[in-house]
Amino acid sequence: MTDETGPWLVVGLGNPGREYAGNRHNVGFMVADLLAGRLGAKFGRHRRAVAEVAEGRLGLGGPKLVLAKPLTYMNLSGGPVVSLAQFYKVPPGRVIAVHDELDIGYGQVRVKCGGGEGGHNGLRSMSKSFGTKDYVRVRFGIGRPPGRQDPADYVLSDFGTVERKELDFLVDRAADVVESVVSRGVEPTQNLYHGV
Repeated sequence: MTDETGPWLVVGLGNPGREYAGNRHNVGFMVADLLAGRLGAKFGRHRRAVAEVAEGRLGLGGPKLVLAKPLTYMNLSGGPVVSLAQFYKVPPGRVIAVHDELDIGYGQVRVKCGGGEGGHNGLRSMSKSFGTKDYVRVRFGIGRPPGRQDPADYVLSDFGTVERKELDFLVDRAADVVESVVSRGVEPTQNLYHGV
């Protein structure tokens, strides 16, 4: 049973370090940063987990959000996320992972609960560490790499010039989707945003 009054843990998945900041794989960090700005919260190093955390409330008297950016590399994200979930007493059903998604075209943001990881190492690490796949995913479409480019190289490259023209708008939309999941739930959010 999910605690309807407890906090939500919103995890932006990415890699730490300046050299990764603009990568497609780091779009989760970008969304987390924008959400922190909306909450008027600042990220700081957590004392119990290898992560940066920012806390705030969604609206006046709204639910508490714990925003997190794991400081391990992507494929080790699960450990810090589970540590934070335990620290803040957040069940997996109130954890939202924001991540890049190869299987969705650029410009689309989708939400789902559970399901496969689609080869995403951050999600795979989270599922393994939690022992369940039943957490919410906000999937930021980056599309497939052009030609024969290796997907691993593609996700670790920066957004292209044309993509960057829309990036701020799309990161903003992804942040809206996260807030909608918290305030409305997964299914109403799907109904609201999946046609866009």
